[in-house]
Amino acid sequence: MKYKIVQASHQLETDWDTYVESHKYATPYHRFAWLKSVEQAYQHNNVSLLAYDQDEVVGVLPCIKMQRPLAKSKYCSLPFCDLGYGLADNDDILKALQAQAKQSLDNIGGNIFEYRDSQQDFTDSCAPGAKVRMLLPLPDTAEELMASFKSKLRSQVRKSEKNGLTFTIANNQKQINDFYNIFSINMRKLGSPVHAKQWFESLFKNYADNIFLSVVYTGDIAIGAGVIIRNKYSMAIPWASTVADYNKLAPNMMLYWSLLKHSCDLGCKEFDFGRSSFGEGTFKFKQQWGAKAKALSWSNLMSLQASPSIQDEDENQAQTSSGKIRPLVENIWAKLPLGVTTTLGPKIRRHISL
Repeated sequence: MKYKIVQASHQLETDWDTYVESHKYATPYHRFAWLKSVEQAYQHNNVSLLAYDQDEVVGVLPCIKMQRPLAKSKYCSLPFCDLGYGLADNDDILKALQAQAKQSLDNIGGNIFEYRDSQQDFTDSCAPGAKVRMLLPLPDTAEELMASFKSKLRSQVRKSEKNGLTFTIANNQKQINDFYNIFSINMRKLGSPVHAKQWFESLFKNYADNIFLSVVYTGDIAIGAGVIIRNKYSMAIPWASTVADYNKLAPNMMLYWSLLKHSCDLGCKEFDFGRSSFGEGTFKFKQQWGAKAKALSWSNLMSLQASPSIQDEDENQAQTSSGKIRPLVENIWAKLPLGVTTTLGPKIRRHISL
């Protein structure tokens, strides 16, 4: 059967999201809002595709053309998140979408097409350090979820409450500013360029009723914050940060509980905790909430064979002589004034796809 494949314009946003909302393997990152936000905040081109069978959408391939200084453009499905694979009614449609995207990239001389897929089955074992996404099925109510936790986890959540911490779920500019301040400090500490505040403001504008922000306070001081995005019955958490100086108050426990509770209250059936290294610290933190692992499968679609590991281009460079200076650069970055890192960081961050 011959399918009509077209580029995803803003006029086709409703067609796109209607299909994404109905597809069982769709994630919150697949919504058109993510594509629009990348365009608006970082001026990368949306080269996503839709497949039609007559007037009915039968597949979508989210994809961004990323401009790179002094290098050829690359395609990424999708930048700034863990996932972005195509969705289709069958494999033939998916392959047709991928083939057209690869031909488009080949026409401009590009040879990197980062494709971020995921295994759809849960796994109990992976190689140490292998990258996985952590998913938690949600019950009908927050009360049922709390009751399902082990007593140690429940006591940790209650500890944060006993320490006088409170949380607010809101999307106003004050909460966005509180989140961005905490996030910026943590990214500087990690030696990593921070996203532009405009990136988050674009997400809140475009996701509208499908994005939520929780901020944890001790008194009137913001000490933790996290963002979640929704696609129908699934929720994902792209970013969460706490202020290390207040960790003894357990803000992380209140933060995650507030977001899980809100997801249950909204009727969501799945919570995606995001990427972790199998068996390591963040993996164990998410596992204690009941989350289970699905292996991530990332590749370069322009290569003859899929990449054997999850490492992206920037991580592969760390194996070269030039990449060995990365720890030094990170150490220097962590010591720069916050004002410098929040000014320079976004200019660098827009070119880093992960």
